[in-house]
Amino acid sequence: MTKASCDGRTTGPAPLADGYHVFPPGKILNVVTWLEMRAPPATPIAPPLALRRVVRPDPAWYRALFLRVGTPWLWSMHLELDDAALAEAIADPSLEIFVACEARAEVGLVVLDRGDPRSVEILDFGLVPEATGRGLGRRMMAATLAHAFAGGPERVWLHTCTHDHPAAVPFYLACGFAAYATGVEVLDDPRLAGLLPPDAAPHVPLLRPAGGWLRPAGD
Repeated sequence: MTKASCDGRTTGPAPLADGYHVFPPGKILNVVTWLEMRAPPATPIAPPLALRRVVRPDPAWYRALFLRVGTPWLWSMHLELDDAALAEAIADPSLEIFVACEARAEVGLVVLDRGDPRSVEILDFGLVPEATGRGLGRRMMAATLAHAFAGGPERVWLHTCTHDHPAAVPFYLACGFAAYATGVEVLDDPRLAGLLPPDAAPHVPLLRPAGGWLRPAGD
């Protein structure tokens, strides 16, 4: 998932008017869906997958796992930071960082943000590509919800977008989340900045600015 600075409830600019809107070259857009859960599931959604909390993670390890999980979906948060700055960012005491493991292999990343103890955000949630399609997502979410609801927050929330897997919203709904807001995110394409490889997320066309116009990458 890409990252947003609000939770879908924050007052912001007026919504875009109906119709077409042109943005500067190098920008990409996606439709964002915010979802929440107000109470833990009455019954577990799946047998929980083991989550190991990593306190003060090594920045090189974190970056490597973040890229394994997030490159297909254009995750780019903190990729511009050097190791020292990244170490400081992920040492934020409001963050809880977990690695999901199966047969001792690291298969997923979960990051919880408890900056507001009443409203816990699932900031990152994803599997490495080779672990998808085997039911591990529901198992990882079962474990994530157990951790997120510890301490009794009023809600647990997250957001996903059209850069993510097309089954992301149905997956979260099936896990018991309810969608409560939608919006549009405009951001610089991290592939053009060299933060991610040009072939990342082929479902999101890479268009390079050329003389004020756009052309497909490779042309």
